Amino acid sequence: MINLTDLTIKDAQSLLQAGEITSVDLTQAYLDRIAGIDDTLQAFLTVTADQALAQAQQADQRLAKGEHNPLLGVPLAYKDVLCTKGIQTTCGSKILEGYRPPYSARAIENLDAAGAVMLGKTNCDEFAMGSSTENSAYQVTHNPWDIERVPGGSSGGSAAAVAGRLAPGALGTDTGGSIRQPASLCGCVGLKPSYGRVSRYGLVAYASSLDQIGPFARTVEDVALILNVITGYDPQDSTSMNLPVPDYTAALTPDLKGVRVGVPKEYFIEGMQPAVEKIVRAAIDQMVALGAEVKEISLPHTDMALPVYYLIAPAEASANLARFEGQRYGPRISAGSMWDTYKQTRGEGFGPEVKRRIMLGTYALSTGYYDAYYLKAQKVRTLIKQDYDRAFEEVDVIACPVSPTTAFKIGERVDDPLQMYLSDVLSLAVNLAGICGISVPCGFDADDLPVGLQLLGPAFGEETILHTAYAYEQSTDWHTRVPEL
Repeated sequence: MINLTDLTIKDAQSLLQAGEITSVDLTQAYLDRIAGIDDTLQAFLTVTADQALAQAQQADQRLAKGEHNPLLGVPLAYKDVLCTKGIQTTCGSKILEGYRPPYSARAIENLDAAGAVMLGKTNCDEFAMGSSTENSAYQVTHNPWDIERVPGGSSGGSAAAVAGRLAPGALGTDTGGSIRQPASLCGCVGLKPSYGRVSRYGLVAYASSLDQIGPFARTVEDVALILNVITGYDPQDSTSMNLPVPDYTAALTPDLKGVRVGVPKEYFIEGMQPAVEKIVRAAIDQMVALGAEVKEISLPHTDMALPVYYLIAPAEASANLARFEGQRYGPRISAGSMWDTYKQTRGEGFGPEVKRRIMLGTYALSTGYYDAYYLKAQKVRTLIKQDYDRAFEEVDVIACPVSPTTAFKIGERVDDPLQMYLSDVLSLAVNLAGICGISVPCGFDADDLPVGLQLLGPAFGEETILHTAYAYEQSTDWHTRVPEL
C-alpha cells in the first residue's frame, strides 16, 4: 500500500492524473499527519483543513474532466508572511494577530489557478527576521532530524513541514538566506530565485530590495515544478522583470559535461564546522565525476556582506514596518494620545529582534549618519555584485556551503545576536547581488544532521543551477533519506 505522504510532487501528480489516487485522499493524508505530528514539530501556525478539502474536491473535478497540470490537486504549505485572502496572516508577530488580508499574494494566486491545495500557513521568525525560527511570537519550530535543534530560519516552518512529510512542497521567502539555510539544516531542497523573477505582490515586506519568494520541496524536480507556476511578470510589482519564463523542468538533465563550476576560497571560512567543509568538498568532487570542470575563484568583498546586509536590511525594515502602528492592521493598544497609542502598540506588538533591527535601521538612516552608513553600504553592495559579475564571466555555477554549521540547539544562540547573524554569513551576499541560489542535500554529519550544497547562478540563471543541482542529486541518495518522527 502506498504511503501518500512519502510521494514526491512528481509521483503524486502521476498517480492523480492516472486516477489511482484522489486529491481528497492525498490532502487528507497530509492533514492526518499534521494532526499527529505537528504538536512536536510546530511547523504550522494555521491549518486550513476545511478549505484544503474543498480545494481538493474542486481539483478532483478538474482531473475527472481530463485537465493536465503538474500541480493540480497537490497540497502545499505557505510561509505566514505571504498574504492569503480571508486567512489569518501574522508574519509570526503579535502586531498582526487576527489580520485577514483582503487579497492573496500573486504567487499564491498563481498556485490557486493551477489547482494546488493550501494546507495552511507555516511558522517563521517575526517579519522574517531571524535564522532559527525562534523569533516567532507564537511558537518555536523544531528540526525533524533532531527536535532539540532549530530548523533554520526565517522560513523554518516551511522547511520543517517539507522535511517532516507534513507537506510535499512549500513556499518560503529569502532575504538573506531564509530559504537556503533552513533547506540545508532540514535536508530538503530550497531555491531562492533571482530578484525580480517572482512577484513580491502580497509579500509583507521586510527589506524590499532583498526579499524574494521561492519554493521548498524534497527533490530538485519538484522545486522546478513549483517555480514554473510562481514565476512571471506582474505589473503590480514594480520590481518584477518582464522576461520570458522557461520550462524549468526541461533543464533537468543528469550530465554535467562542460559545466564550469567555481569554488570561492572566501566561502570556506575560519570557524566552519569541519564536517560541513568535508561534506561539501566531497559533493564538489562528485560534480567533477559527473563531468564538471572545477576551478578556484575569488569573491574578494565577501567579508563585507554581513555588515552591509545589517545596514541595508534594517534600514528598509525601519521604513517598511512604520505602517504597523495599530491604526489599520492588527490589534490596537489605546493609550490616550495618538503618539502614545503608537508607542504602546509597537512596544507590545513587536518582539525584541524586530525592535533591534528597526532601531539599527532608523539610526543608519538618521541625519548625519545616512552618508556614513547607509549610502556607503549601498556602494559596497555594488562591489559585491561586481564580484559575482566577474566570476560568472569565468564560470557557469558557483559551489559552496550554505551554512557554516549544521543545525544548532534551540536556545543556544538566542542571547548572542552576532552568533545568530553569522548563521547567514555564506548566504547574505547572494541577496545583495540579486542572483539566484539553491540548496540541495549533500550529506550528514556525525550527529546525523543534514548538510546542504549551495549552488549559485547569475541573475535569471535558474535553469543552470537547477540543471547542476539535479545532476548532482540524481547521482546521490541523500535526498531520499527520511527523518524518523
